[in-house]
Amino acid sequence: MNLEEDVEVVCPYCGAIFTAFVDTSAGGYAAIEDCQVCCRPIELIIGCHAGVIDQVEATRA
Repeated sequence: MNLEEDVEVVCPYCGAIFTAFVDTSAGGYAAIEDCQVCCRPIELIIGCHAGVIDQVEATRA
């Protein structure tokens, strides 16, 4: 079972699409990650259930 999956995220500042890694064993959590293009902070809201990602939301941090 893979505990880390990659997901595509759209930056809420510049609109760039980049890859973020999600820990599917953690259940629901929030994390701050910088955009790989404009370097601004993004809050990622992650929802996982039984190892499956069911929510990824990117907002301005």
